[in-house]
Amino acid sequence: MSDTLRLLTDLAPAVRALRLAQGLSISDLARRTGRSRDTLHRLERGEDVSVSTLLGVLAALGQVLVLQPTGLPSLEEMRRRFATGDDDEE
Repeated sequence: MSDTLRLLTDLAPAVRALRLAQGLSISDLARRTGRSRDTLHRLERGEDVSVSTLLGVLAALGQVLVLQPTGLPSLEEMRRRFATGDDDEE
C-alpha cells in the first residue's frame, strides 16, 4: 500500500482492504491479534480504537506505520477526497 492516509476515515477502508486481500475474515484477524471481532469492526468503520490495537492489526497484516511530515495533499489526493462523481460538467 502506498497511499498517504491523512484521516481515520482513510485508514478504515485501507485496513479492511488489506485484510480482504489476504483472504482473512474478521474472526481470523481477531485470532491473530488477540483482539475481539467488535474491536476490529470498530477499526474498519473508522471508529476510535487504541494505538496498540492499530499497531497489532497492522503487524498481523504485515504492515508498519511510518511517520512523515504532513506537507500538502497531492493533486490526486485532493481529487479523490473531493470527487463528486460528476466528471462531465457542462
